[in-house]
Amino acid sequence: MTEAELVATALATGAAPGLTGTAPGTVQDLHATLKEKLHHRLRDSYGTRVLHAYDTDPDVWHTRLLQVLTTQLNLDEDILTAARAVLRADRHRGHITARTADS
Repeated sequence: MTEAELVATALATGAAPGLTGTAPGTVQDLHATLKEKLHHRLRDSYGTRVLHAYDTDPDVWHTRLLQVLTTQLNLDEDILTAARAVLRADRHRGHITARTADS
């Protein structure tokens, strides 16, 4: 999994329906932190629109989000750590969301 795919998977995981009943919003809180970090680093409004659209329909916007993550952002350790935290928290809930390059 590339760094961009890691971040995209974490975004899809945090936006997944059915997280409202989980332990005090851990996944949602970590997801919000990740999105905030991404918003601060996006260079243009197109990237911001893609990030918002990905929340509503990850299947349709996956490729465009990967392009934004790859071309507009420096996926530094701060962003990658936030993405890993979302996935780790979701795994502890017993749900793992995986997205491969083929899906």
